[in-house]
Amino acid sequence: MKLYRYLTGPDDAAFCKRVSAALNRGWQLHGAPTLTFDSVQGRVICGQAIVKEVEGEWSDDVVLSEH
Repeated sequence: MKLYRYLTGPDDAAFCKRVSAALNRGWQLHGAPTLTFDSVQGRVICGQAIVKEVEGEWSDDVVLSEH
């Protein structure tokens, strides 16, 4: 089964920490990163999709935090 997640971070440092932590847990980068401007907070939000192959088939019992 392939799991997809989308990580975001309020600044470069926080975003890089989240992506690094995910890569250390076996996730892989998927697609191009994104930058979105948050006009309310006046800052750019960094984003990146990640993907991970795990054993088994999809079911509603799968919890992403377990992977």
